[in-house]
Amino acid sequence: MVNNIAGVGILSIVVWLPIIGGLVLLAMGKGQRPFQAGETRWDGIVALVFSVLTFVLSIPLWTGFDPSTADMQFVERMPWITTFKVQYYLGVDGFSMPLILLTTLITPVVVLAGWESVHKRTAQYFATILIMEGLMIGVFASLDALLFYVFWEAMLIPMFIIIGVWGGERRVYATIKFFLYTFFGSVFMLIALIYLYLQAGSYSILDFQALPLSMTEQVLIFLAFLIAFAVKVPMWPVHTWLPDAHVEAPAGGSVILAAILLKMGGYGFVRFSLPITPDASGELAWLMIALSLVAVVYICLVALVQEDMKKLIAYSSITHMGFVTMGFFIAWAILAKTGSTAGVAMGLAGGMFQMISHGFISGALFLCVGSLYDRLHTRRIDAYGGVVNTMPRFAVFMVGFAFANAGLPGTSGFVGEFLVILASMKAGFWAVFLLTLNLILGACYSLWLIKRVIFGPVTNEGVAGMKDVSPREFTVFFVLAAGVLILGFWPEPLMHVMSASVDHLVTQITHSKLQALP
Repeated sequence: MVNNIAGVGILSIVVWLPIIGGLVLLAMGKGQRPFQAGETRWDGIVALVFSVLTFVLSIPLWTGFDPSTADMQFVERMPWITTFKVQYYLGVDGFSMPLILLTTLITPVVVLAGWESVHKRTAQYFATILIMEGLMIGVFASLDALLFYVFWEAMLIPMFIIIGVWGGERRVYATIKFFLYTFFGSVFMLIALIYLYLQAGSYSILDFQALPLSMTEQVLIFLAFLIAFAVKVPMWPVHTWLPDAHVEAPAGGSVILAAILLKMGGYGFVRFSLPITPDASGELAWLMIALSLVAVVYICLVALVQEDMKKLIAYSSITHMGFVTMGFFIAWAILAKTGSTAGVAMGLAGGMFQMISHGFISGALFLCVGSLYDRLHTRRIDAYGGVVNTMPRFAVFMVGFAFANAGLPGTSGFVGEFLVILASMKAGFWAVFLLTLNLILGACYSLWLIKRVIFGPVTNEGVAGMKDVSPREFTVFFVLAAGVLILGFWPEPLMHVMSASVDHLVTQITHSKLQALP
Protein backbone atom coordinates (compact mmCIF):
# COMPACT_ATOMS: atom_id res chain seq x y z
CA MET A 1 0.00 0.00 0.00
CA VAL A 2 1.47 3.38 -1.07
CA ASN A 3 0.95 5.75 1.87
CA ASN A 4 2.87 8.76 0.59
CA ILE A 5 4.28 10.42 -2.49
CA ALA A 6 7.68 12.16 -2.17
CA GLY A 7 7.39 11.85 1.60
CA VAL A 8 3.98 13.52 1.82
CA GLY A 9 0.94 11.46 2.81
CA ILE A 10 -1.58 10.81 0.04
CA LEU A 11 -4.46 12.14 2.12
CA SER A 12 -2.62 15.38 2.83
CA ILE A 13 -1.89 15.74 -0.87
CA VAL A 14 -5.52 15.35 -1.96
CA VAL A 15 -6.65 17.71 0.82
CA TRP A 16 -4.17 20.51 0.24
CA LEU A 17 -3.35 20.30 -3.49
CA PRO A 18 -6.70 21.77 -4.63
CA ILE A 19 -6.47 24.44 -1.92
CA ILE A 20 -3.03 25.42 -3.23
CA GLY A 21 -4.51 25.48 -6.74
CA GLY A 22 -7.24 27.79 -5.51
CA LEU A 23 -4.70 30.18 -4.02
CA VAL A 24 -2.76 30.19 -7.33
CA LEU A 25 -5.96 31.11 -9.17
CA LEU A 26 -6.72 33.90 -6.71
CA ALA A 27 -3.30 35.35 -7.46
CA MET A 28 -3.96 35.02 -11.20
CA GLY A 29 -7.34 36.72 -10.92
CA LYS A 30 -6.19 40.06 -9.54
CA GLY A 31 -7.50 42.80 -11.82
CA GLN A 32 -9.20 40.27 -14.05
CA ARG A 33 -11.69 41.69 -16.56
CA PRO A 34 -14.85 39.83 -17.67
CA PHE A 35 -14.25 36.81 -19.87
CA GLN A 36 -14.78 37.35 -23.60
CA ALA A 37 -15.93 34.65 -26.02
CA GLY A 38 -13.05 33.12 -27.95
CA GLU A 39 -10.37 33.97 -25.39
CA THR A 40 -8.11 31.26 -24.01
CA ARG A 41 -9.50 30.27 -20.62
CA TRP A 42 -6.17 30.14 -18.73
CA ASP A 43 -7.85 30.17 -15.34
CA GLY A 44 -10.05 27.26 -16.40
CA ILE A 45 -7.03 25.34 -17.67
CA VAL A 46 -5.21 25.81 -14.36
CA ALA A 47 -8.32 24.75 -12.42
CA LEU A 48 -8.77 21.70 -14.63
CA VAL A 49 -5.11 20.69 -14.24
CA PHE A 50 -5.26 20.91 -10.45
CA SER A 51 -8.61 19.11 -10.22
CA VAL A 52 -7.61 16.29 -12.59
CA LEU A 53 -4.25 15.91 -10.85
CA THR A 54 -6.03 15.66 -7.49
CA PHE A 55 -8.28 12.92 -8.89
CA VAL A 56 -5.32 11.00 -10.33
CA LEU A 57 -3.43 11.22 -7.04
CA SER A 58 -6.51 10.01 -5.14
CA ILE A 59 -6.69 6.77 -7.17
CA PRO A 60 -4.10 5.01 -4.91
CA LEU A 61 -6.66 5.35 -2.11
CA TRP A 62 -8.72 2.79 -4.06
CA THR A 63 -5.98 0.64 -5.55
CA GLY A 64 -4.07 0.42 -2.25
CA PHE A 65 -7.10 -0.02 -0.02
CA ASP A 66 -7.42 -3.28 1.94
CA PRO A 67 -11.16 -4.18 1.95
CA SER A 68 -10.66 -7.07 4.38
CA THR A 69 -10.27 -4.81 7.42
CA ALA A 70 -12.34 -2.08 9.07
CA ASP A 71 -9.20 -0.41 10.46
CA MET A 72 -8.36 3.09 9.33
CA GLN A 73 -5.90 3.16 6.44
CA PHE A 74 -3.49 5.74 4.97
CA VAL A 75 -3.29 7.17 8.48
CA GLU A 76 -1.40 10.42 9.09
CA ARG A 77 -1.03 11.66 12.65
CA MET A 78 0.93 14.50 14.20
CA PRO A 79 0.43 17.05 17.00
CA TRP A 80 -1.46 20.22 16.17
CA ILE A 81 -2.70 22.02 19.31
CA THR A 82 -0.89 20.12 22.04
CA THR A 83 -2.47 22.03 24.94
CA PHE A 84 -5.87 20.52 24.13
CA LYS A 85 -4.53 17.27 22.63
CA VAL A 86 -5.76 18.24 19.17
CA GLN A 87 -4.04 16.40 16.34
CA TYR A 88 -3.70 16.60 12.60
CA TYR A 89 -5.16 13.11 12.27
CA LEU A 90 -6.28 11.75 8.91
CA GLY A 91 -7.36 8.29 7.75
CA VAL A 92 -9.99 6.51 5.67
CA ASP A 93 -12.12 3.38 5.83
CA GLY A 94 -14.77 1.82 3.61
CA PHE A 95 -17.19 4.68 4.33
CA SER A 96 -14.97 7.70 3.75
CA MET A 97 -12.69 6.54 0.93
CA PRO A 98 -15.46 6.21 -1.73
CA LEU A 99 -16.79 9.65 -0.77
CA ILE A 100 -13.34 11.18 -1.24
CA LEU A 101 -13.06 9.60 -4.70
CA LEU A 102 -16.55 10.88 -5.54
CA THR A 103 -15.40 14.38 -4.56
CA THR A 104 -12.21 14.26 -6.63
CA LEU A 105 -14.13 12.93 -9.66
CA ILE A 106 -16.99 15.42 -9.49
CA THR A 107 -14.75 18.50 -9.17
CA PRO A 108 -13.21 18.31 -12.69
CA VAL A 109 -16.74 17.82 -14.00
CA VAL A 110 -17.81 21.01 -12.21
CA VAL A 111 -14.82 22.90 -13.62
CA LEU A 112 -15.72 21.83 -17.18
CA ALA A 113 -19.38 22.67 -16.57
CA GLY A 114 -18.51 26.27 -15.66
CA TRP A 115 -16.15 26.73 -18.60
CA GLU A 116 -18.56 28.84 -20.66
CA SER A 117 -21.44 29.52 -18.27
CA VAL A 118 -19.43 31.71 -15.85
CA HIS A 119 -18.31 35.01 -17.39
CA LYS A 120 -17.41 37.29 -14.49
CA ARG A 121 -14.59 36.82 -11.95
CA THR A 122 -13.86 33.46 -13.49
CA ALA A 123 -10.52 32.92 -11.75
CA GLN A 124 -12.16 33.57 -8.38
CA TYR A 125 -14.99 31.19 -9.27
CA PHE A 126 -12.64 28.32 -10.13
CA ALA A 127 -10.50 29.13 -7.08
CA THR A 128 -13.54 28.86 -4.84
CA ILE A 129 -14.44 25.49 -6.37
CA LEU A 130 -10.95 24.11 -5.76
CA ILE A 131 -10.69 25.41 -2.20
CA MET A 132 -14.07 23.90 -1.39
CA GLU A 133 -12.91 20.56 -2.83
CA GLY A 134 -9.98 20.44 -0.44
CA LEU A 135 -12.14 21.35 2.54
CA MET A 136 -14.75 18.70 1.68
CA ILE A 137 -12.07 16.02 1.36
CA GLY A 138 -10.78 17.18 4.75
CA VAL A 139 -14.19 16.48 6.28
CA PHE A 140 -14.22 12.89 5.01
CA ALA A 141 -10.57 12.24 5.95
CA SER A 142 -10.50 13.75 9.46
CA LEU A 143 -10.20 11.41 12.44
CA ASP A 144 -9.75 14.23 14.95
CA ALA A 145 -13.11 15.73 15.89
CA LEU A 146 -11.88 19.32 16.14
CA LEU A 147 -10.09 19.06 12.79
CA PHE A 148 -13.33 17.63 11.38
CA TYR A 149 -15.25 20.59 12.79
CA VAL A 150 -12.80 23.11 11.31
CA PHE A 151 -13.16 21.60 7.84
CA TRP A 152 -16.95 21.25 8.32
CA GLU A 153 -17.37 24.95 9.12
CA ALA A 154 -14.77 26.24 6.67
CA MET A 155 -16.47 24.65 3.67
CA LEU A 156 -19.54 26.82 4.31
CA ILE A 157 -17.58 29.89 3.25
CA PRO A 158 -16.84 28.85 -0.36
CA MET A 159 -20.43 27.71 -0.92
CA PHE A 160 -21.68 30.96 0.62
CA ILE A 161 -19.51 32.87 -1.86
CA ILE A 162 -20.50 30.74 -4.87
CA ILE A 163 -24.22 31.31 -4.30
CA GLY A 164 -23.84 34.93 -3.17
CA VAL A 165 -21.57 36.11 -6.01
CA TRP A 166 -22.50 33.92 -9.00
CA GLY A 167 -26.10 33.07 -8.07
CA GLY A 168 -29.44 34.29 -9.36
CA GLU A 169 -31.60 37.28 -8.51
CA ARG A 170 -32.47 36.10 -4.97
CA ARG A 171 -28.95 34.89 -4.25
CA VAL A 172 -28.47 37.00 -1.12
CA TYR A 173 -31.60 35.59 0.50
CA ALA A 174 -30.70 32.03 -0.48
CA THR A 175 -27.10 32.19 0.67
CA ILE A 176 -27.92 33.75 4.04
CA LYS A 177 -30.64 31.15 4.62
CA PHE A 178 -28.20 28.37 3.71
CA PHE A 179 -25.54 29.73 6.04
CA LEU A 180 -27.86 30.31 9.01
CA TYR A 181 -29.44 26.86 8.81
CA THR A 182 -26.15 25.00 8.58
CA PHE A 183 -24.27 27.16 11.07
CA PHE A 184 -27.09 26.85 13.62
CA GLY A 185 -26.91 23.06 13.45
CA SER A 186 -23.12 23.07 13.73
CA VAL A 187 -23.23 24.89 17.07
CA PHE A 188 -24.96 21.92 18.70
CA MET A 189 -22.45 19.54 17.17
CA LEU A 190 -19.59 21.58 18.64
CA ILE A 191 -21.16 21.39 22.11
CA ALA A 192 -21.41 17.59 21.79
CA LEU A 193 -17.79 17.32 20.60
CA ILE A 194 -16.51 19.39 23.53
CA TYR A 195 -18.44 17.22 25.99
CA LEU A 196 -17.03 14.06 24.44
CA TYR A 197 -13.52 15.54 24.62
CA LEU A 198 -13.94 16.20 28.34
CA GLN A 199 -15.00 12.58 28.83
CA ALA A 200 -12.41 10.93 26.56
CA GLY A 201 -9.44 13.21 27.17
CA SER A 202 -8.79 13.60 23.44
CA TYR A 203 -10.54 14.67 20.26
CA SER A 204 -9.96 11.34 18.49
CA ILE A 205 -13.19 10.18 16.87
CA LEU A 206 -12.14 6.57 17.45
CA ASP A 207 -11.75 7.32 21.17
CA PHE A 208 -15.25 8.82 21.14
CA GLN A 209 -16.61 5.62 19.62
CA ALA A 210 -15.05 3.51 22.40
CA LEU A 211 -16.29 5.78 25.21
CA PRO A 212 -18.93 4.25 27.56
CA LEU A 213 -21.88 6.63 27.98
CA SER A 214 -25.10 6.55 29.97
CA MET A 215 -28.44 6.61 28.19
CA THR A 216 -29.05 10.25 29.17
CA GLU A 217 -25.66 11.25 27.81
CA GLN A 218 -26.25 9.33 24.61
CA VAL A 219 -29.68 10.83 24.00
CA LEU A 220 -28.46 14.40 24.45
CA ILE A 221 -25.41 13.81 22.26
CA PHE A 222 -27.52 12.06 19.62
CA LEU A 223 -29.96 15.00 19.50
CA ALA A 224 -27.09 17.48 19.19
CA PHE A 225 -25.64 15.53 16.27
CA LEU A 226 -29.10 15.09 14.77
CA ILE A 227 -29.67 18.84 14.53
CA ALA A 228 -26.37 19.30 12.66
CA PHE A 229 -26.61 16.31 10.35
CA ALA A 230 -30.37 16.58 9.65
CA VAL A 231 -29.88 20.11 8.35
CA LYS A 232 -27.06 19.00 6.10
CA VAL A 233 -28.86 15.91 4.64
CA PRO A 234 -31.41 17.72 4.68
CA MET A 235 -34.22 15.91 6.48
CA TRP A 236 -37.80 17.08 6.79
CA PRO A 237 -38.70 19.59 8.29
CA VAL A 238 -35.32 21.41 8.14
CA HIS A 239 -35.08 21.00 4.36
CA THR A 240 -36.46 24.33 3.20
CA TRP A 241 -33.06 25.95 2.65
CA LEU A 242 -32.14 23.44 -0.06
CA PRO A 243 -34.57 24.34 -2.90
CA ASP A 244 -33.75 28.05 -2.51
CA ALA A 245 -30.01 27.36 -2.52
CA HIS A 246 -30.28 25.14 -5.60
CA VAL A 247 -32.44 27.56 -7.56
CA GLU A 248 -30.13 30.52 -6.97
CA ALA A 249 -26.79 28.69 -7.22
CA PRO A 250 -24.96 28.46 -10.56
CA ALA A 251 -24.98 25.00 -12.14
CA GLY A 252 -21.58 24.07 -10.71
CA GLY A 253 -22.66 25.13 -7.22
CA SER A 254 -25.80 23.01 -7.48
CA VAL A 255 -23.76 19.99 -8.55
CA ILE A 256 -21.39 20.27 -5.57
CA LEU A 257 -24.28 20.92 -3.21
CA ALA A 258 -26.25 17.87 -4.35
CA ALA A 259 -23.44 15.47 -5.19
CA ILE A 260 -21.16 16.04 -2.20
CA LEU A 261 -22.33 18.48 0.48
CA LEU A 262 -25.56 16.61 1.22
CA LYS A 263 -23.53 13.42 1.75
CA MET A 264 -21.78 14.98 4.72
CA GLY A 265 -24.96 14.70 6.77
CA GLY A 266 -25.28 11.01 5.98
CA TYR A 267 -21.57 10.50 6.62
CA GLY A 268 -21.97 12.19 10.00
CA PHE A 269 -24.55 9.62 11.04
CA VAL A 270 -22.27 6.64 10.29
CA ARG A 271 -19.11 8.26 11.68
CA PHE A 272 -20.58 9.88 14.82
CA SER A 273 -24.22 9.19 15.73
CA LEU A 274 -24.46 5.43 15.19
CA PRO A 275 -21.14 4.24 16.71
CA ILE A 276 -20.89 6.84 19.50
CA THR A 277 -24.52 6.68 20.67
CA PRO A 278 -25.80 3.21 19.67
CA ASP A 279 -28.32 2.89 22.53
CA ALA A 280 -29.81 6.33 21.91
CA SER A 281 -29.90 5.58 18.17
CA GLY A 282 -31.98 2.52 18.98
CA GLU A 283 -34.31 4.43 21.30
CA LEU A 284 -34.88 7.19 18.75
CA ALA A 285 -34.82 5.04 15.61
CA TRP A 286 -38.61 5.40 15.36
CA LEU A 287 -38.16 9.17 15.01
CA MET A 288 -35.52 8.80 12.30
CA ILE A 289 -37.60 6.25 10.40
CA ALA A 290 -40.69 8.46 10.62
CA LEU A 291 -38.81 11.54 9.37
CA SER A 292 -37.26 9.48 6.57
CA LEU A 293 -40.64 8.15 5.42
CA VAL A 294 -42.11 11.66 5.45
CA ALA A 295 -39.25 12.82 3.24
CA VAL A 296 -39.67 9.81 0.97
CA VAL A 297 -43.42 10.26 0.37
CA TYR A 298 -44.47 13.84 1.18
CA ILE A 299 -41.53 15.50 -0.59
CA CYS A 300 -42.26 13.34 -3.65
CA LEU A 301 -45.73 14.89 -3.80
CA VAL A 302 -44.18 18.36 -3.49
CA ALA A 303 -41.82 17.55 -6.38
CA LEU A 304 -44.78 16.56 -8.58
CA VAL A 305 -46.22 20.10 -8.59
CA GLN A 306 -43.02 22.03 -9.27
CA GLU A 307 -42.79 24.22 -12.37
CA ASP A 308 -39.08 25.01 -11.96
CA MET A 309 -36.76 22.21 -13.10
CA LYS A 310 -34.15 22.96 -10.45
CA LYS A 311 -36.70 22.93 -7.66
CA LEU A 312 -38.08 19.62 -8.86
CA ILE A 313 -34.63 18.02 -8.82
CA ALA A 314 -33.85 19.63 -5.45
CA TYR A 315 -36.94 18.05 -3.88
CA SER A 316 -36.02 14.80 -5.59
CA SER A 317 -32.66 14.92 -3.77
CA ILE A 318 -34.45 15.18 -0.43
CA THR A 319 -36.49 12.05 -1.16
CA HIS A 320 -33.42 10.05 -2.20
CA MET A 321 -31.53 11.11 0.90
CA GLY A 322 -34.56 9.87 2.84
CA PHE A 323 -33.64 6.40 1.56
CA VAL A 324 -30.15 6.93 3.00
CA THR A 325 -31.31 7.73 6.53
CA MET A 326 -33.94 4.98 6.30
CA GLY A 327 -31.22 2.45 5.49
CA PHE A 328 -29.09 3.64 8.41
CA PHE A 329 -31.82 3.47 11.07
CA ILE A 330 -33.97 0.56 9.91
CA ALA A 331 -31.55 -1.70 11.84
CA TRP A 332 -33.39 -1.33 15.14
CA ALA A 333 -36.77 -2.09 13.59
CA ILE A 334 -35.25 -5.29 12.16
CA LEU A 335 -33.73 -6.22 15.51
CA ALA A 336 -36.99 -5.53 17.36
CA LYS A 337 -39.02 -7.70 15.01
CA THR A 338 -36.65 -10.56 14.26
CA GLY A 339 -34.09 -10.45 17.06
CA SER A 340 -31.46 -11.06 14.39
CA THR A 341 -28.87 -8.87 12.70
CA ALA A 342 -29.74 -10.38 9.30
CA GLY A 343 -30.66 -7.48 7.07
CA VAL A 344 -28.97 -4.81 9.23
CA ALA A 345 -25.80 -4.76 7.11
CA MET A 346 -27.95 -4.70 3.99
CA GLY A 347 -29.68 -1.51 5.11
CA LEU A 348 -26.40 0.21 6.03
CA ALA A 349 -24.75 -0.81 2.75
CA GLY A 350 -27.82 0.30 0.81
CA GLY A 351 -27.74 3.72 2.45
CA MET A 352 -24.05 4.18 1.69
CA PHE A 353 -24.45 2.97 -1.91
CA GLN A 354 -27.37 5.36 -2.35
CA MET A 355 -25.19 8.29 -1.29
CA ILE A 356 -22.57 7.51 -3.94
CA SER A 357 -25.18 6.84 -6.61
CA HIS A 358 -27.09 10.02 -5.82
CA GLY A 359 -23.89 11.99 -6.28
CA PHE A 360 -23.69 10.94 -9.93
CA ILE A 361 -27.40 11.14 -10.75
CA SER A 362 -28.33 14.41 -9.06
CA GLY A 363 -25.15 16.09 -10.28
CA ALA A 364 -25.94 15.00 -13.84
CA LEU A 365 -29.52 16.26 -13.67
CA PHE A 366 -28.46 19.67 -12.39
CA LEU A 367 -25.92 19.90 -15.21
CA CYS A 368 -28.69 19.03 -17.69
CA VAL A 369 -30.76 21.92 -16.34
CA GLY A 370 -27.68 24.15 -16.54
CA SER A 371 -27.17 23.28 -20.22
CA LEU A 372 -30.78 24.14 -21.00
CA TYR A 373 -30.57 27.37 -19.00
CA ASP A 374 -27.41 28.46 -20.84
CA ARG A 375 -29.37 28.23 -24.11
CA LEU A 376 -32.79 29.59 -23.17
CA HIS A 377 -32.11 31.43 -19.88
CA THR A 378 -35.10 30.00 -18.07
CA ARG A 379 -35.67 27.01 -15.81
CA ARG A 380 -39.44 26.92 -16.17
CA ILE A 381 -40.68 23.59 -17.46
CA ASP A 382 -43.44 25.13 -19.56
CA ALA A 383 -40.85 27.13 -21.53
CA TYR A 384 -39.57 23.95 -23.13
CA GLY A 385 -40.97 21.07 -25.15
CA GLY A 386 -39.66 19.10 -28.09
CA VAL A 387 -36.00 19.46 -27.10
CA VAL A 388 -35.31 16.02 -28.62
CA ASN A 389 -35.93 17.51 -32.06
CA THR A 390 -33.10 20.02 -31.77
CA MET A 391 -30.80 18.38 -29.18
CA PRO A 392 -31.01 14.60 -29.74
CA ARG A 393 -27.72 13.73 -28.04
CA PHE A 394 -28.61 15.83 -25.03
CA ALA A 395 -32.03 14.17 -24.91
CA VAL A 396 -30.45 10.71 -24.69
CA PHE A 397 -28.41 11.75 -21.65
CA MET A 398 -31.23 13.56 -19.84
CA VAL A 399 -33.70 10.73 -20.38
CA GLY A 400 -31.12 8.23 -19.13
CA PHE A 401 -30.41 10.27 -16.00
CA ALA A 402 -34.13 10.69 -15.35
CA PHE A 403 -34.62 6.90 -15.58
CA ALA A 404 -31.73 6.43 -13.14
CA ASN A 405 -33.37 8.97 -10.82
CA ALA A 406 -36.53 6.86 -10.94
CA GLY A 407 -34.55 3.74 -9.95
CA LEU A 408 -34.51 1.88 -13.27
CA PRO A 409 -32.79 -1.54 -12.97
CA GLY A 410 -29.38 -1.44 -14.61
CA THR A 411 -28.64 2.01 -13.20
CA SER A 412 -26.99 2.92 -9.90
CA GLY A 413 -30.26 4.43 -8.70
CA PHE A 414 -31.80 0.98 -8.48
CA VAL A 415 -29.13 -0.76 -6.38
CA GLY A 416 -29.17 1.36 -3.23
CA GLU A 417 -32.94 1.71 -3.15
CA PHE A 418 -33.40 -2.03 -3.73
CA LEU A 419 -31.09 -2.88 -0.82
CA VAL A 420 -32.91 -0.51 1.54
CA ILE A 421 -36.31 -1.87 0.51
CA LEU A 422 -35.05 -5.44 0.88
CA ALA A 423 -33.80 -4.65 4.40
CA SER A 424 -37.08 -2.92 5.24
CA MET A 425 -39.01 -6.08 4.34
CA LYS A 426 -37.61 -7.59 7.52
CA ALA A 427 -38.96 -4.65 9.54
CA GLY A 428 -42.60 -4.52 8.51
CA PHE A 429 -45.18 -4.03 5.79
CA TRP A 430 -45.77 -0.29 6.05
CA ALA A 431 -42.13 0.69 5.66
CA VAL A 432 -41.87 -1.39 2.50
CA PHE A 433 -45.18 -0.04 1.19
CA LEU A 434 -44.15 3.60 1.63
CA LEU A 435 -40.69 3.07 0.17
CA THR A 436 -42.20 1.30 -2.83
CA LEU A 437 -44.70 4.14 -3.19
CA ASN A 438 -41.70 6.45 -3.43
CA LEU A 439 -40.45 4.51 -6.45
CA ILE A 440 -43.81 5.01 -8.16
CA LEU A 441 -43.97 8.70 -7.33
CA GLY A 442 -40.32 9.13 -8.31
CA ALA A 443 -41.07 7.65 -11.71
CA CYS A 444 -44.07 9.97 -11.99
CA TYR A 445 -42.22 13.25 -11.47
CA SER A 446 -39.16 12.12 -13.43
CA LEU A 447 -41.14 10.97 -16.47
CA TRP A 448 -43.52 13.93 -16.22
CA LEU A 449 -40.47 16.23 -16.40
CA ILE A 450 -39.09 14.37 -19.41
CA LYS A 451 -42.44 14.36 -21.21
CA ARG A 452 -42.85 18.11 -20.88
CA VAL A 453 -39.25 19.14 -21.61
CA ILE A 454 -37.84 16.56 -24.03
CA PHE A 455 -40.69 15.08 -26.06
CA GLY A 456 -43.52 16.48 -28.15
CA PRO A 457 -43.39 19.13 -30.85
CA VAL A 458 -41.13 22.17 -30.64
CA THR A 459 -43.20 24.76 -28.78
CA ASN A 460 -41.31 28.00 -29.36
CA GLU A 461 -38.58 29.67 -31.41
CA GLY A 462 -36.12 29.51 -28.52
CA VAL A 463 -36.20 25.72 -28.45
CA ALA A 464 -36.06 25.59 -32.24
CA GLY A 465 -32.80 27.53 -32.20
CA MET A 466 -31.00 25.50 -29.53
CA LYS A 467 -27.81 23.68 -30.51
CA ASP A 468 -26.94 20.19 -29.33
CA VAL A 469 -24.28 19.51 -26.71
CA SER A 470 -20.72 20.65 -27.39
CA PRO A 471 -17.76 18.24 -27.09
CA ARG A 472 -17.10 19.69 -23.62
CA GLU A 473 -20.67 19.05 -22.47
CA PHE A 474 -20.67 15.62 -24.07
CA THR A 475 -17.53 14.69 -22.10
CA VAL A 476 -19.13 15.83 -18.83
CA PHE A 477 -22.34 13.88 -19.43
CA PHE A 478 -20.46 10.82 -20.65
CA VAL A 479 -18.34 10.62 -17.47
CA LEU A 480 -21.41 10.84 -15.24
CA ALA A 481 -23.40 8.39 -17.38
CA ALA A 482 -20.52 5.92 -17.22
CA GLY A 483 -20.53 6.16 -13.43
CA VAL A 484 -24.28 5.56 -13.27
CA LEU A 485 -24.11 2.51 -15.56
CA ILE A 486 -20.97 0.96 -14.08
CA LEU A 487 -22.38 1.14 -10.56
CA GLY A 488 -25.73 -0.12 -11.85
CA PHE A 489 -24.41 -3.17 -13.69
CA TRP A 490 -21.37 -3.88 -11.50
CA PRO A 491 -21.96 -2.73 -7.91
CA GLU A 492 -19.75 -5.46 -6.41
CA PRO A 493 -16.43 -3.49 -6.23
CA LEU A 494 -18.04 -0.68 -4.23
CA MET A 495 -19.98 -3.11 -2.03
CA HIS A 496 -16.77 -5.10 -1.41
CA VAL A 497 -14.84 -1.99 -0.37
CA MET A 498 -17.54 -1.06 2.16
CA SER A 499 -18.23 -4.57 3.52
CA ALA A 500 -15.72 -4.71 6.39
CA SER A 501 -16.62 -1.23 7.60
CA VAL A 502 -20.33 -2.07 7.39
CA ASP A 503 -19.83 -5.27 9.39
CA HIS A 504 -17.82 -3.37 12.01
CA LEU A 505 -20.56 -0.76 12.32
CA VAL A 506 -23.16 -3.52 12.75
CA THR A 507 -21.09 -4.82 15.67
CA GLN A 508 -20.87 -1.34 17.17
CA ILE A 509 -24.57 -0.56 17.00
CA THR A 510 -25.76 -3.95 18.22
CA HIS A 511 -23.62 -3.94 21.39
CA SER A 512 -24.94 -1.72 24.15
CA LYS A 513 -22.54 0.77 25.70
CA LEU A 514 -24.54 0.68 28.92
CA GLN A 515 -22.96 -2.66 29.83
CA ALA A 516 -19.51 -1.02 29.88
CA LEU A 517 -20.51 1.57 32.50
CA PRO A 518 -18.92 1.12 35.94
